[in-house]
Amino acid sequence: VQLVESGGDLVQPGGSLRLSCAASATIFTFNAMRWYRQAPGKERELVADITSGGTNYADSVKGRFTISRDTAKNTVSLQMNSLKPEDTAVYYCNMVIRTLGSLRPSEYWGQGTQVTVSS
Repeated sequence: VQLVESGGDLVQPGGSLRLSCAASATIFTFNAMRWYRQAPGKERELVADITSGGTNYADSVKGRFTISRDTAKNTVSLQMNSLKPEDTAVYYCNMVIRTLGSLRPSEYWGQGTQVTVSS
């Protein structure tokens, strides 16, 4: 199973971007879908996640970012508004999912997409 991300770009402060992550297989059940980011010289951090219990966000992005999933398209998205220079990072999607034909959930990672916020 591959996760393919898209949507990363260069954007000015205050702008918006929408990241998407598509799984290459049909998702039978999901445990969690997450977005992480890693800025240069920093550790990877959890930005947002979605589970059957709802959504959670890092304090630094609350009110600005929204995570959502599309069951029919096997995707998870991250809508990012009011972007700041400190949001600059490589963004990675992560899924803990069970695909059709699998007996148990497994964890998968995308390859990362660059988001740069700069004037």
